[in-house]
Formats: sequence, structure tokens, C-alpha cells
Amino acid sequence: MIQPTRRTALSMLACMAVMGLRPAMSQTGADALAEVTGMTLGAAAPFDPVLLALQARALAGKPYVPAPQVSRGWRDLTYDQFRGIWFDTRHTFFRGTKSPVQVEFFPAGLFFTSKIALNAVQGGQSRPILFEKRVFDVTDQFPDLPEHDTGFAGFRLLGELVAQDVFQEYAVFQGASYFRAISRGLGYGISARGLALNTAGDGPEEFPVFREFWIEAALPGAKSAVVHALLDSPGTTGAYRFTLTPGDTTTIDVEAKLYPRKVLAQVGIAPGTSMFLFNDMNNTAFDDFREAVHDSDGLLIHNGAGESVWRPLTNPATLQISVFADTGLRGFGLMQRARDPENYNDFVADYERRPSLWVEPVGNWGDGTVMLVEIPTDKEINDNIVAFWRPAAPLAALTEHRFDYRLHWCADAPAEGTVARVTATRTGKRVFEDGRIFTVDFGAHPALGGDPTRIEARVTTSVGEIRSLLVQTNPATGGMRLDLTLLIGDGEVAELRAELWRGGQRVSEVWLYRWIAA
Repeated sequence: MIQPTRRTALSMLACMAVMGLRPAMSQTGADALAEVTGMTLGAAAPFDPVLLALQARALAGKPYVPAPQVSRGWRDLTYDQFRGIWFDTRHTFFRGTKSPVQVEFFPAGLFFTSKIALNAVQGGQSRPILFEKRVFDVTDQFPDLPEHDTGFAGFRLLGELVAQDVFQEYAVFQGASYFRAISRGLGYGISARGLALNTAGDGPEEFPVFREFWIEAALPGAKSAVVHALLDSPGTTGAYRFTLTPGDTTTIDVEAKLYPRKVLAQVGIAPGTSMFLFNDMNNTAFDDFREAVHDSDGLLIHNGAGESVWRPLTNPATLQISVFADTGLRGFGLMQRARDPENYNDFVADYERRPSLWVEPVGNWGDGTVMLVEIPTDKEINDNIVAFWRPAAPLAALTEHRFDYRLHWCADAPAEGTVARVTATRTGKRVFEDGRIFTVDFGAHPALGGDPTRIEARVTTSVGEIRSLLVQTNPATGGMRLDLTLLIGDGEVAELRAELWRGGQRVSEVWLYRWIAA
């Protein structure tokens, strides 16, 4: 077991002393909440983020024990059967109070096999939220499975996202360390994770689990919700604090403290998981009535050199891993830029309403790489895109490693707009000459000016040759289009880079693309 340092021990004592002065969730208050919601609460205990960090640190010194699992009966439910149980909203937590945050719960079963402990926090006191099957509704076809064989799988937060006094869902924590959110006017799409371990590594991927949560009761008038979580896996433990603020852009401020059980060389910080099936770059490979199918269409990086880098996503024939080394990273994220419904011609899935997810580091993360993993898939139900930050130095065992960042669930990232952004990428075989043509459209932007002859296109390739550069005005968008021709041999892989300059200044994003010649 790891012994707390003198500093952490003093912090713990100070924290407990402070908590002794705080107004605790009284038994009367807890009983009133239970009476309004019909939920049952356990005995009170002190809670403070410092105590959670000490718990995670101590847990790292012990052998890993998986979170309790549901019984086979709950695991073997069919998809349709599992849809036959849902939370009864008459029991919505914090309902009937002045809290601007409300909570609803998910049962464990089928894909969600871990039983997750949930707690309500108020006034420095934590009370377990006890699982009871009676607070869920079921269809008459749902099997009669024992209550004690399952538990909570996660929860969703409700707030006044659109209108005052109208509570609607805006964030979900469910499954391993996955969570996702929406902003005003958008729907669910990309997911975030607390941590990625050995993703695209030299061994099996590890999926840490948020095995326990503490959900704070928000004060009247508060704009944000606060959730704490204990992360656990064979490789590491962690103490997390999430501050969620819904709005036109919903933000989640993440404070993550990791305590590795062993040296971790392949860590993914702030991972995002998304789906890209096809767009006009590869739609001929799919017999589909739609124009495009994806939750995200590109990786955007604002690097330490001040460049805005755009890498269109692909659905490759084989696993592809791209590495973007950086120092002083300013932000990165998987973006959804195609916002016109006609980009998809799918009026059910509403892909044009899927949010982008922008990661903004708080503080200097030092040296490392933004990693992009693209996995082949033939179905839109599969998340096949992952992006995360990998620190250059391995994380030492049995020590604290802190990473703070802000997640923006948004239509457009806050880093966009300083230069002309890439709006489309297309490619095809040249008809009257050798090679393959690529066209890159850049959106209208004052930095481009109105004269394409004053634009300098700087284009490079890692192999082969670039020919036939042409910059012209795109009359449909008011922006500029860059044409380039690539000549490479069969089986070669070309890393392409293109950017527009005017008057000695870069006036566009840096476009990167990996082309694999068949």
C-alpha cells in the first residue's frame, strides 16, 4: 500500500476539519429528497476531492480487482429485451429541489456489464444511491431477473439547456470510462473517454473503468454540474473531477490525476472516439443512397508552432496510425464540418447535427504526439476513429500525474477562423495525363483576398512528384480551390502537405493527407 506523503496527510486532515464546519446533508434533508424522488440513500460519509485522490493513490498500491459484474441473465439479454427496461422519470434525482441539475440512471446489462457505484454529494457529505429495480419501468416481455444480479451502469445529467425550468438531457456517463455531451441545437455523436491505454500499441488495448461516481447537488442558480469519478484498471487508477456547463457550446472541464500501478508508455490523454464510414472521397466503395455517413470528418490540430492543421478522415482498407509530434500543444479534436443536410441526404440520422469535440489543454503538456487511429469498417454502428494525446515520456509508477483540459462540444472549435479552413477534399484519376488529381477547397476568408494569382500554394509529398498546381476561385463558396496532381508508383504511400500563402503570410490551414496507391 502506498503511504501518503506528509503533505497529502496534512491536506487530508485539513480537509476533514473543514468538512466538519460545513452544513452536511441532514437526515431530514435526505429523507425529504428520498420522499420526493422515491430513491433510497445509504449512510452519510465525508467527501472531498482530496480524499478521492488519496483513495485512488492507495488503490494503485494494491492488486487490481475488477468492478463487480452483472449475472449471466443480465449479460445475455438481447438488444430488444434490454430496450424493455428504462428509468421511471418520476424518480429523477434532485427533482423537486432547487438544484439546477437533475439525474437519471441506467441499469447494467447486455453491453454494460460492470456494476457502478453512485453517490449523491451535498455539503461535504456523500450518500450512496442504492440500486432498486422498482425505480425502473419494464415491458411485459422483460424477463423476471433478480434485482441483486445487476446495478447501475451509469447516469445522465439534465439541465435547462434550451429554456428555463425545462430540464433535458445534455450529458451521459455510461460504459467503461466513456462519456458524451451535446450543446444547444446539436445531437449526440462523438464520445470522449477518461483514458486510453495501449490504443494502437503493441499489445491488447486496456479499457479503464469509472467504477464509482460522486454527483454534487448544484446550488440554486448554478450554471454548472460537478461530478467526481474513481478510475480503475490493471494499469492505473485515477481521480477525476468534471465540471459540466451546458450551452451553445457545452464545456466539460476535466481535472485528471493518474496513479499508475506500473510504468505506462502508451497512454492516451483526452481520447475522442468517433465514426467515419464514407463521404465523397470513398463513397464508391458503398452501395448506399446517402451522400456521406460520419460523426466526424476531420482531425484539427492547433500546434505549438501556431499552425492550424487539418487532416481529413478516411475509412482505410487496413489499420492506419498517424502521429503528429508537437511541443506546447494548443488544442486538437475530431471535427464535424459538413453541416448541410444535403451533405448526407439522411433525414433520420441527422449527421449534420453531430457535435465536434475540441480538446483545449490547461497548462503546458510538454512534448508528445497527437495520435490518430483509423480502423477499417463496413458499418456505421462501429466507432472506428480514435484521437488522443500521448506524452513523450512514460508515466512513472506509483506517482501522481496530472492532466487538466477543457472539452468543447461544439459546432465549430474556438481555434477555427484565424485562417481559411479546409471545407472539402476530393480525388480521382487524371483523364488526359498521368497521375491522380486532388482538389482541396478552402472556405471564404478575408486573408485570402480576391485574386487567386496572388496566392502561393506550397505543396510537398513524401514520395513521388507533385505537378500541375492551380489555385482558382470557387464561385460556389467564394473561397479558393487548390488543384494538384500526384505521381507515385503502385504500393507507395505518400504523405501530402499543402497550404496557401499570400504576401509572406500563411492564409489557410495546413492540409495533410495520406494517400496509399493501390
